Amino acid sequence: MEITLGEKGLHYTWQKKFDKETTCCRCGGKARIGFVAHEGMTGKDRQEIRDSNQYVCDLHPNEGGENGDFWLHDCCVVAVYFCKKCLEPTALYNQG
Repeated sequence: MEITLGEKGLHYTWQKKFDKETTCCRCGGKARIGFVAHEGMTGKDRQEIRDSNQYVCDLHPNEGGENGDFWLHDCCVVAVYFCKKCLEPTALYNQG
């Protein structure tokens, strides 16, 4: 997994590009991008043959079902934002 600071990381995504700001999940204020953690896109973690526990999705089974127990199904990207009002973090993610 690699980390890219600030707005430079917004394009590291498996789906739609992340926004510069998002709504704080705690107080509803504006949260600004801090960093993006991404796996499977660049560097040595982008391997054709997956090793065990190479990605976050490999840490736990995704069993789902009626009672939950969901987990990631593929490599992920997590954008972490910090609120301008309360400074609490908000994280958004997507998967390959």
